[in-house]
Amino acid sequence: QVQLVESGGGLVQAGRSLRLSCVASGNIFSIRVMGWYRQAPGKQRELVSTITSGGNTDYADSVKGRFTISRNNAKNTMYLQMNSLKPEDTAVYYCKAAVGLELYEYWGQGTQVTVSS
Repeated sequence: QVQLVESGGGLVQAGRSLRLSCVASGNIFSIRVMGWYRQAPGKQRELVSTITSGGNTDYADSVKGRFTISRNNAKNTMYLQMNSLKPEDTAVYYCKAAVGLELYEYWGQGTQVTVSS
């Protein structure tokens, strides 16, 4: 079992920055991949960024150059630094962990990010 708790969301103006955090607890040593996903109203949940246990990262085209994913293993925490935010970044942001060889998925409860124009 892995528990994930996100924080850091809020309301910001376009062009500003936010940093999301995701704290993992439980069987964290089995986590192979962690990622951030987001879901805007009326839309499907979409991948934002992922980071592997080896530190390899990947980003959706829509956030490349603006968002940076990172993890602090000592704090069991993953981050998403979001710069130059746009109104279209408005969504609930979810943290996900893929665990074990089967990559079983665990999700956080989500944190709301709202970007005003």
